[in-house]
Amino acid sequence: MKFTNEQLERYSRHIILSNVGVSGQKKLLNGKVLIIGTGGLGAPAAMYLGAAGVGTIGLVDADSVDLSNLQRQIIHGTRDVGKPKVLSGKETINQMNPDVDVVMYHEYATSANILDIIRDRDYDFIIDGTDNFPVKFLINDACVMLKKPFSHAGIIRFQGQTMTFLPGEGPCYRCVFKNPPPPDAVPTCQQAGVLGVMGGVIGTIQAAEAMKYLLGVGDLLNGSLLTYDAAKMEFRKIKITRDPECAVCGDHPTITHLIDYEQKACSFSPAGRHEESKEI
Repeated sequence: MKFTNEQLERYSRHIILSNVGVSGQKKLLNGKVLIIGTGGLGAPAAMYLGAAGVGTIGLVDADSVDLSNLQRQIIHGTRDVGKPKVLSGKETINQMNPDVDVVMYHEYATSANILDIIRDRDYDFIIDGTDNFPVKFLINDACVMLKKPFSHAGIIRFQGQTMTFLPGEGPCYRCVFKNPPPPDAVPTCQQAGVLGVMGGVIGTIQAAEAMKYLLGVGDLLNGSLLTYDAAKMEFRKIKITRDPECAVCGDHPTITHLIDYEQKACSFSPAGRHEESKEI
């Protein structure tokens, strides 16, 4: 692959990085990232990955842009209200970087389609940008079964969290959170609210994890849950471990097919299995 003069200029700040360079930028351009959810988390993740030159970005979302989304979902604008989020996202990314092949999946991720979506372009890395527990568990289980790395994240109020799963190298989401909570156990963003910038803080961390994975550089949040409290301006890194009795990635898995749980949007819970924590 030979860069055009425009590409050399566009990606020059990457190319001069010693651990990226021309070869690393080629890895990004050949990389394929699937983002499930084109909202508060998925929007900034998609924009930064697109700007960075990740060659193929899949967007999964059945929703259309609503005025209430615009306080945090920065990939969409006022003129996009009523437009499918995947289309609005594609237009924004390609206006910024025409190098990117944006693949639209205007549908909800379910047990019936998620495996086919992930296999469609044989995505290298998955980003969970969803706002409800059932789909988070679905993404986790699908990625474990297909041996695909993914980044989990959740936000509500002034809090956020994220972790990365690497197949065979650490705990999955279900190791930490076991099962979805009852539908009314955790407030939604609509009930509790969310600070608009939370998606940007956590979503860009997810984008960084995807880029580091594609480049093969740095330390990923594998075996760690990173939490952020914007009110206290405090990050904490919590060590988490693989559960050998995990129902999906354990030594003797009992979940061998995908499950569609009852959904409730915009949920987040900071509870989890951990050993120790430290501020960073």
